[in-house]
Amino acid sequence: MKDVTITDTIKYIGADDKDIDLFESQYVVPNGVSYNSYVILDEKVAVMDTVDARRGEEWLANLEQALNGREVDYLVVSHMEPDHAANVQRLAEKYPKMVVVGNAKTFPMLGQFFDIDLSERSLTVKEGDNLKLGSHELTFVMAPMVHWPEVMVSYESSEKILFSADGFGKFGALDIDEDWACEARRYYFNIVGKYGLQV
Repeated sequence: MKDVTITDTIKYIGADDKDIDLFESQYVVPNGVSYNSYVILDEKVAVMDTVDARRGEEWLANLEQALNGREVDYLVVSHMEPDHAANVQRLAEKYPKMVVVGNAKTFPMLGQFFDIDLSERSLTVKEGDNLKLGSHELTFVMAPMVHWPEVMVSYESSEKILFSADGFGKFGALDIDEDWACEARRYYFNIVGKYGLQV
């Protein structure tokens, strides 16, 4: 894992994928992609998204290293595309007390991707709802059609960090030295440009 320092209590646990040649089977990615996931370590532990199944083992190892023996209290699902959510069921099975956080459109979609009953361990949030983890607090903002209907972003107010789902991404693995602006622009045009007003 590339060392990406966020803060002492918010850790990057994502993974680079340099073996992929087409993102979403249509966009050329000569320098791969990164699947971004984070963990917030506070009185309660929240994982912010999972990663694509292609890097599930690496991601889980990164998470376990960051947890250092702790359990996961919440998994926040910002977006149901597989590069964000492919490991939801795997994490839910590994941490049976973990609550999955999503919005009213997230949970019906979960049932289309996974065979898992989350009825007793789901938290449905709406625009402006908060989730207190201790000194960290997440506020949820709905971002429909950026670029699926269930997308939401999360703002952590104590450290002023926005977990932006697909709104502000770029192509390319994190450990590649490339023109950041060029790949961010190409990503924006292709992935979210049609929904620029919402972004």
